[in-house]
Amino acid sequence: MDVVPGGYLCAMPNPSIKDEKVYQALRDEGASKEKAARIANSSAAEGEQTVAARGGRAGSYEDMTKDELYERAQRVGIDGRSSMSKDELIEALRTH
Repeated sequence: MDVVPGGYLCAMPNPSIKDEKVYQALRDEGASKEKAARIANSSAAEGEQTVAARGGRAGSYEDMTKDELYERAQRVGIDGRSSMSKDELIEALRTH
């Protein structure tokens, strides 16, 4: 549900989201709006099994060097990355 001016809840689905249930489940789990939309739209276009099988190939952030984490943070556009520690970069990447 979205809040519209005046503070009222509105159940207007976002037309750019192809699978609203998957999107909402991901948002409830803490995924960002952008990440939830990407996954929900991929899931709708290719099927959940295909998307699930593709996931999980990336290595653990803990196994990456700070420089590797910095480069990944730069690619996804995380602000303030130059002053972040390795642990802060990991947290920022996980919540982006």
